[in-house]
Amino acid sequence: MTENAPSLEERLKRLEEIVRSLEAADLDMEGALTLFEEGVEHVRGAEATLRVAELKVEELLGSEEDPVIRPLDEDPE
Repeated sequence: MTENAPSLEERLKRLEEIVRSLEAADLDMEGALTLFEEGVEHVRGAEATLRVAELKVEELLGSEEDPVIRPLDEDPE
C-alpha cells in the first residue's frame, strides 16, 4: 500500500457508501457505472491489502522450511 492509498477501513467505509447510493436507485446509468467502477477498485485494493496481511501472518507463524499456519484465534501450543 502506498502512502496515499486508502486504508482497509477507509475502503470498506467507502464501499458501504457506494452500495447505499447504488441501492437508492436515483442515479442515472452513467453515475451508477462510475460508482460501480470505483467500488471495484476499492474491492481490489482491499483484497491486495488482505493478501499482504495474510502473508505476514504466515511468515510470523512459521519458517519457510516448517510453516505452521493456524487461525489467529487459536492458542499456540
